[in-house]
Amino acid sequence: MSKPNIGVILSGCGVFDGSEIHEAVITLLCLDLCGAAYQCMAPNKPFDVIDHLTKKPTGESRNVLTESARIARGDILELATVKGAEYDAFILPGGFGAAKNLCTFATQGPDCTVDAQVRRVLTEAHAAGKPIGFICIAPAIAAKVFGESLHPSLTIGHDTGTAAGLEKLGAQHLACDVGDFIVDEKNRIVTTPAYMEAKSIAEAHQGISKLVKKVLKMVAKG
Repeated sequence: MSKPNIGVILSGCGVFDGSEIHEAVITLLCLDLCGAAYQCMAPNKPFDVIDHLTKKPTGESRNVLTESARIARGDILELATVKGAEYDAFILPGGFGAAKNLCTFATQGPDCTVDAQVRRVLTEAHAAGKPIGFICIAPAIAAKVFGESLHPSLTIGHDTGTAAGLEKLGAQHLACDVGDFIVDEKNRIVTTPAYMEAKSIAEAHQGISKLVKKVLKMVAKG
């Protein structure tokens, strides 16, 4: 029997302007430990860089795909080449890149837009019945893409301000502790707070590992 093949959509490399590295690596490690295959992918677009030491903008621009390749050890696809129905599931780690590069929730809140390729792949995946996992702030993408039509149940933890923004997009927010996850069985969407709540990498691992196992269980059940 072939391994399930999971698409992992990255948004750069670094918590303040890209994928949260701990969340991304934990996701990949958990998939591997569970016997799944994975393929990293990212949109090919520029983004503004944040100095992770000073937490201030550097004034330079880098490329989301190029920076995401650092986490993927070079094995990465441009999202424009990906078809949502061709993978068994997708998982999106968090980090500000998810809310700045994959969508614009970080700057525009409920008035945000979603990157066209991200929206296309997720819409194709959902239409094909594929489970999708969203970690940390990434559920904002799910709320924007699916909120108006599907009203998915999801979580970003206990941040009431962010939760209110997701509910304005049509999602139903459920409070959730760091070591747990929320599953919307009908819409096949799984979410966990990770570093929206986590105070350590071990805490982040708790919920992410459960999310990965749940996504894979949903794949197995079909």
